[in-house]
Parts: sequence; structure tokens; C-alpha cells
Amino acid sequence: MIRWVVVIFIAVVVFSSLLPWLEKLGIGRLPGDLRFKLFGRLFSLPFASTILISAVVFLLARFL
Repeated sequence: MIRWVVVIFIAVVVFSSLLPWLEKLGIGRLPGDLRFKLFGRLFSLPFASTILISAVVFLLARFL
């Protein structure tokens, strides 16, 4: 269980850094992705996108 929490946390960090590029593909604007402005800076937490991409990667790994 803790392993999945760590994997999801790392995926959120990676996708947050890649978000400007991924937004062109529509990832990062799903319901469940949080965006908020704090101290004049825009923060984004792509939870739904992370789960979606993790599921796709899991299915690809499972069938390959």
C-alpha cells in the first residue's frame, strides 16, 4: 500500500513539472485536477491525470 502512495506521489511531481507541455494534449485539465493561485503563483496538482496515465501505463505493462 505504501509503495503505491510513493509511486503516485512521484508521478504527481513528474506530471506537475511536465504540465505545460502536457496541457497541449489535454492532460492536466480533467475533473479532479486541482489548480489554485497562492501568493501570485499558479499551483497545479494533476491527481486525475496522474491516475489516468498510471492506469494506461499499468495496462500497457500488463499486456506487453
